[in-house]
Amino acid sequence: MTETEIMDRKHQEDLQRIRGFRLLDDDFLTKCFDRKTDCMELVLQIVLENPDLQVVDVRTQVFVENLLNRSVRLDVLATDSTGRKFNVEIQRADKGAGRKRARYNSSMMDSHLLDKGKDVEMLPETYVIFITEHDVIGEGNALYPVERCFLNNGKKFGDGSHILYVNGAYQNETPIGKLMRDFSCTDASEMYYDVLAERVKFFKESKEGVAIMCRAMEEMRKDERIECALEMLADGMPYEKVAKYSKLSIEEVKELASKKSA
Repeated sequence: MTETEIMDRKHQEDLQRIRGFRLLDDDFLTKCFDRKTDCMELVLQIVLENPDLQVVDVRTQVFVENLLNRSVRLDVLATDSTGRKFNVEIQRADKGAGRKRARYNSSMMDSHLLDKGKDVEMLPETYVIFITEHDVIGEGNALYPVERCFLNNGKKFGDGSHILYVNGAYQNETPIGKLMRDFSCTDASEMYYDVLAERVKFFKESKEGVAIMCRAMEEMRKDERIECALEMLADGMPYEKVAKYSKLSIEEVKELASKKSA
């Protein structure tokens, strides 16, 4: 098979994969929602049952660095007109929506939301929202809001931090049920909410959108090769074998090794 034929086959595989994408696929959602305040606004208005909520900023794949310990990459980070911050995470695997992960994301958000010298009372209200493919809590509800409270009387602690699990399997004719149906849908023409359908259609059917997704998938493959190479380097494999199995060049492997040792 020639190199051209290999590239053409890979392109056809990419197109097939794009056709199967859903908003429940985090890589696809982050492309659809990047800088799209209207898409994020719709989701937050429905899951928080607040039709007046206005989103003023949306960023995706936000890297929150921790110089001493574990860093995190947030799927979506949004800000509303009152300054509240929203981290929205898509989780298809149940184990990815662990409760301590929600706690850690919340703490990492807090650690980067207050400038030096600012009083802690100026911390904005924060929400960590996990949209899960399955009902990970297992009680059949659409939404599972989590709040700190006083155990002796049940009153809310009121520290401004909130965690919310959204059950992606909850699909019916309610607003949240329709939203979760849209998140599970591969065909834009079958979606309920036009603002989401138009964005999905752009990335699946327009020449420009498909090209963007194809480039993104190539970047994902490169990231996977880098992760593979780092694991092999950590096991002490020689550069030549790392390059062979990761499909990176020797120069790229050496650069990774130098950064790792630094």
